[in-house]
Amino acid sequence: MPDPEEHAKAPVAVVGLGYVGLPTALALLAAGNEVIGLDVSDARLEAIRSGDVDLLPSDHQRLSRHLDHARFTLTSDPDQLGRARTVMICVPTPVDRHLVPDLTAMAAACATAVAHAVPGQLLMLTSTTYVGTTRDLLMKPLTGRGLEVGSEVFVAFSPERIDPGNAQHTQDTTPRVVGGAGTRSTALAAAVLRRTAPTVHALPSPEDAEMTKLWENTFRAVNIALANEFADNCHALELDPAPIIAAAATKPYGFMPFYPGPGVGGHCIPCDPHYLLWQLRARRISSPLIDTAMNSIATRPGQVVRRARDVLADRGLSLSGAKVLVIGVAYKPGVADLRESPALEITEQLAAAGAKVHFTDPLVPVLKVGDVQLTSETVPEYESWDLIVVHTLHPDTELGWLAEVPDSCTVLDATYRLDGVPARVVP
Repeated sequence: MPDPEEHAKAPVAVVGLGYVGLPTALALLAAGNEVIGLDVSDARLEAIRSGDVDLLPSDHQRLSRHLDHARFTLTSDPDQLGRARTVMICVPTPVDRHLVPDLTAMAAACATAVAHAVPGQLLMLTSTTYVGTTRDLLMKPLTGRGLEVGSEVFVAFSPERIDPGNAQHTQDTTPRVVGGAGTRSTALAAAVLRRTAPTVHALPSPEDAEMTKLWENTFRAVNIALANEFADNCHALELDPAPIIAAAATKPYGFMPFYPGPGVGGHCIPCDPHYLLWQLRARRISSPLIDTAMNSIATRPGQVVRRARDVLADRGLSLSGAKVLVIGVAYKPGVADLRESPALEITEQLAAAGAKVHFTDPLVPVLKVGDVQLTSETVPEYESWDLIVVHTLHPDTELGWLAEVPDSCTVLDATYRLDGVPARVVP
């Protein structure tokens, strides 16, 4: 087996340069590795070269430092993979409109890595997926090529732990989990991961690591669904959930605060639990709690629209013809990412009901609602609105003007976190 520490210093190829792959590549560059960044999208590669990518400020600094460095290669040529000692696969794992896992990108990336694998190389999958993916898409095909996994080539699964837009939890400060195909694979993978992570927790197999990621994100999904349900219960009892959550969080054990909102977006929570549910259904196994939580999450944007209809009706107004502003359309604060954002469904449902929909978001310049492309309002405070729906509160966004909106406008705070505005703001 190659010496793990020497192997970890050798060139690393990162397949897929999106919200996970690019920060991973930058972290490895900062650690001193040569990095080969492979992406099938020439447009994405050009965006990286121009610096027009959504990153934390610290990662933008890393990109500026390393963009023209000889140790950083940006390419769409898979033949470059043969130069790497480690190949890390970081591609999207979405679900389709029927909530069925879309394995297209991952299957293609794994097939490419297998086809170009060379003896002594470590292939490490990081994309969240179903239990057994690493074995199905890497280990079995490598064996089919005549390469012995664990002695000639090495395989591991280490789920990504990227939190876009959150400078408090970076790769440098977040522990990693890894499960290898045997002790040699695990040792090599752990050595590579320690280049960018403070600690590495090893598990007996890739399947253990795959299930770890599903457990992490499903835990969040179930608790977010519960927080939303409690917020609805509070509304029915004329209570504000925010101080109640804060009070419960003073308990130093047995409670972890989760917060209600307009829905769940991004590449993890709306998608990942469906990989587990899909796999369980194939085995005729039910998981009713998770199933109910995911159904609750899926219907949350519709509940926001119904609430919008109700608050307008309380003032004798119809949603049809109402002039509505949505504040923040990215799926979370601090990012320009629209993937699975609840705002997409909320704006489409509002428009379908006849509302005149507008939006403002400092990070998202344009938004397509149905067949119409909207441009972000730059000075919404100077317009007259029937209803304002607060969806995403980006850091440093000035919203003090909401305290001065006329009585003819209602502010619907779908974040439950808006402070300093009139009592007519409703959750």
